[in-house]
Amino acid sequence: MSKRSVAVALAAFVLLASACGDSSGPGDAGDRLTVVATTSILGDVVRNIVGDDVAVQVLMPIGADPHDYQPSAQQVAAVSGADLVVANGLSLEESLNDVLESAIGDGANILEIGPSVDPIERSGTDGEWDPHVWLDPLRVAEAVDVIGAELSRLDSAVDWEVRAADYAAELRTLNTSIEDILAAIPPANRLLVTNHDSLGYFAQRYGFEVVGMVIAGGSSLAAPSAGDLAGLVEVMIDREVPAIFTESTDSTVLAESVAAEAGGDIAVIEIYTGSLGEPGSGAETLAGLLLTNARRIAAALS
Repeated sequence: MSKRSVAVALAAFVLLASACGDSSGPGDAGDRLTVVATTSILGDVVRNIVGDDVAVQVLMPIGADPHDYQPSAQQVAAVSGADLVVANGLSLEESLNDVLESAIGDGANILEIGPSVDPIERSGTDGEWDPHVWLDPLRVAEAVDVIGAELSRLDSAVDWEVRAADYAAELRTLNTSIEDILAAIPPANRLLVTNHDSLGYFAQRYGFEVVGMVIAGGSSLAAPSAGDLAGLVEVMIDREVPAIFTESTDSTVLAESVAAEAGGDIAVIEIYTGSLGEPGSGAETLAGLLLTNARRIAAALS
């Protein structure tokens, strides 16, 4: 073998050994903690705490309805193998219940943030919790502290709680910005009709009243009756509600039918509730999502 051939062979060997030993490439967590987040929104929350120092995998893609998402076999395995799984809980991830319960039985470390942030009951129910806690930035700030504490328990080499506190401070500033945007809406106009029961936390935080919804309950999977829809039309006419707010993850067909039946110039406004938005939407992060929603609601009701 020539000297050049030997050199080439050695170089190839070094590159191969380097590739085999490099555990920091895409999709390979190496020695870093691995965290699985169930929704794109929780994925953004986690990444705002950990940056690039933790391998974060998000189960649900942009635009997926968290009430009705079916994971792949690879994702099920990721849940079982992660150092930490951050889930919302409060029955949000309906279709993942069996996966999460099975993972818990196998010893997986699953942190449900919803129960830790003073959840409220779903509208019109007794003891059923509203899962949409992320639409209140101050509750998210509380959840961030909980996540930071759990990360610190898993890895004391990084002061995750300080990082979490920094992000929580950003969320409190975000809350003030949202208040400023919504200040343009007179108190008498702070009436919300939604596609399903998703804005309870938003309404509580910012002084709105949810007067009706196209699909009753906290899940987008229910089916309203003709009587339910007729009753909603009456409410909208009686309360002079100018808009229906629908989710980016759901069909607008029923909402458009209700708006047409109610007459007038009722607008059907898309907002982001169960998922982050696509690039260019303004809702690519939780902060962007909340600001975009606030601006759209203010424009429709002012």
